[in-house]
Amino acid sequence: MGETILKMQGIQKYFSGVHALRGVDFELRAGEVHALMGENGAGKSTLIKVLCGIHKRDGGSVELFGKNVNFNNIAESQNAGISVIHQELNMMGHLTVAQNMFIGREPKKGIFIDDKKMEADAKKLFDKMGVKIDPSTKLGDLTVGKQQMVEITKAVSRECKLLVLDEPTAALTQPEVEELFKIMNDLRDKGIGMIYISHRMDEINRISDRVTVMRDGEYVDTVNTADVTKDDIVKMMVGRTIMGEQKAASAVPADAPVILDVRNLNAGKEVKNVSFQLRKGEILGFAGLMGAGRTEVARALYGADPKQTGDIFINGKKVNIKIPADAVKNGICYLSEDRKRYGLMLMKSVAENSAIASIDQFISGGWINDKKIKQVSTEYNLKLRTKTPSMDQLLKNLSGGNQQKVIIARWLIKNCDIFIFDEPTRGIDVGAKSEIYTLMEELAQQGKSIIMISSELPEVLRMSDRIIVMCEGRITRELDIADATQEEIMKYATMRD
Repeated sequence: MGETILKMQGIQKYFSGVHALRGVDFELRAGEVHALMGENGAGKSTLIKVLCGIHKRDGGSVELFGKNVNFNNIAESQNAGISVIHQELNMMGHLTVAQNMFIGREPKKGIFIDDKKMEADAKKLFDKMGVKIDPSTKLGDLTVGKQQMVEITKAVSRECKLLVLDEPTAALTQPEVEELFKIMNDLRDKGIGMIYISHRMDEINRISDRVTVMRDGEYVDTVNTADVTKDDIVKMMVGRTIMGEQKAASAVPADAPVILDVRNLNAGKEVKNVSFQLRKGEILGFAGLMGAGRTEVARALYGADPKQTGDIFINGKKVNIKIPADAVKNGICYLSEDRKRYGLMLMKSVAENSAIASIDQFISGGWINDKKIKQVSTEYNLKLRTKTPSMDQLLKNLSGGNQQKVIIARWLIKNCDIFIFDEPTRGIDVGAKSEIYTLMEELAQQGKSIIMISSELPEVLRMSDRIIVMCEGRITRELDIADATQEEIMKYATMRD
């Protein structure tokens, strides 16, 4: 690590009276990967937005490359050498890779854009970075991991000296994570300083040099990664120790009734002859690699995607689920892995998002009872400890973990019997994870039945009473939790016909 290239001191930020940042300090050195950690709502994103000029700070100072700066917008921070790779990539899928990389600064031949030079320049950059991507490919045809590589290469082409990566591995496969880390190590060798925001502890230990922890808008501490354990960091983040051991045995009685019985389900190429049962009060984990067909099973069950063949029985009665409304009528709710695309109305309030699935119960005489909606929404969001100034707050202003809680409140109000949680803690910090785990356990104790799809094996082993392992659209193994190990799950997750 080299000299200090960024020094933020005493950063203050207020939003409508809410003290979002309380005297936060942060520094970054050349050639360093500095992890910025904290629970959702801790102030990490706000701090980065202050750095980049999206938000004006209300106090404190920012020194970049030895000079005091106060950016008014992203363009000014980019021109000063800062680039941000956001968790949700803001790119144009209908354009080519090269067009995305050079948009707004295209090489010209006379008055026309020189596409050949643009593609050749892009290829030179990719070769220099060791990335294998065809610049003429339409961006939308690439995986999320490859799109991220395009964004990073674009940042480097702008002579970026400070790179911010916000949850960069949230939607990546393991090979793509390895490729990302290789590129980050190369950038580190070139003296580029990186701020790395992630909730994945194992990644922090692997890739970062130092860790700064924030909690409730305040600076907690900065430590050398090599000097602390995972538990040390968690305790700094949440102010308490969170234990997460594997479940020793199923909590479901052997004679618990079968709530859901799925027989020979087929849906497209991703779901092939899938059969399983779900018992009352059970948490049934679905494990497998990306592309195994787990989400596709959930969507076919919920009526979000059409099924070709197969039968679904609820409490012994055959049901016909063609659309999500049919599933909801039969007591099934689905929390999508892509909550912003399929679950959230970001420009609506917390109360509206909480009540939308049960809107009929709030209508009387043709009028919607807004007062009752707020009352019920408040009750359930208080139970979930959702952090929001009020029920009128727009959902887009809440952190990812709190947005997830609002969706859970929605289905608790609806009083469903079968919950499908698809990647319930993706992009959520350890504190919010712990709260969602506790909630799921409480639901099971109340007799609710849960299907939990997760790519995190420790999560599957901690929460499940029984585990279904899938590979390439088929169930390859069913494991009782007492017999399950990470090695056993991975063996069947890679077992092809």
